[in-house]
Amino acid sequence: MTDAIRVYPPKPRKVYFYGTCLIDLFYPDAGLAGVQLLEREGIEVVFPQNQTCCGQPAYTSGYHDEARAVAASQLGLFPDDWPIVVPSGSCGGMMRKHYPDLFRGTPQADSANAVAGRVWELTDFLLNVCHIKLDDLGEPTTVALHTSCSARREMGVADVGPRLLDQLKNVTRVEQARPEECCGFGGTFAVRHPEISGAMVTDKVESMITAGAPEFVTTDCGCLMNIAGCAEKAERPLTGQHILSFLWQRVSTPAPGNDDGAQS
Repeated sequence: MTDAIRVYPPKPRKVYFYGTCLIDLFYPDAGLAGVQLLEREGIEVVFPQNQTCCGQPAYTSGYHDEARAVAASQLGLFPDDWPIVVPSGSCGGMMRKHYPDLFRGTPQADSANAVAGRVWELTDFLLNVCHIKLDDLGEPTTVALHTSCSARREMGVADVGPRLLDQLKNVTRVEQARPEECCGFGGTFAVRHPEISGAMVTDKVESMITAGAPEFVTTDCGCLMNIAGCAEKAERPLTGQHILSFLWQRVSTPAPGNDDGAQS
């Protein structure tokens, strides 16, 4: 399988939604927003109830046998030939880029390759498969965008977030210094190297504030947790949201005083 040329299919009738651990445990609103945005585009969303971790924490820590055991339980969850949308470049990158290597030479190799070939990062899917058009109903605001390292480098979707945000007429997107730099989370990296991770996220917070952003959005919940947590602990004026939550709020919640379509 190769990503040299990413072929965008026609918009499908159904998709599988892979929710990720962090959305399940900490940011369910982001998962719900992703489902609502897909349904807004006329797509039926199927959520396999037995889904668990994609296996990335074990895999990136060098425990490939353990990662394979976790990942193997995901392979049978998507029996029909529908796209698998993932609201995370990190988990999406694991499934699309690393499952083929993880299962190479095993009885599950064909299944892993088939799953990997159907995985899409959700914002990429909304923009380039659904061709979503966003009518901004919110009040004017200014945001910075952080695209995760996995979304940028593994999934190749660094241009997607800016293109979605730039559709919103009342949103000013500011560019922080060195936007391509890691926020310092890196999954278990933040645990193994807390001092380095802490310095990186502090720099990320300050770069966003310096750019004039009172809030930020990001495509990955790990980055959201790291950046927003650092800002809150340091009492810095910066709040954050997953980009899916932000987009859904902008298109579904009219600004105060906007009575278009209101019923008496």
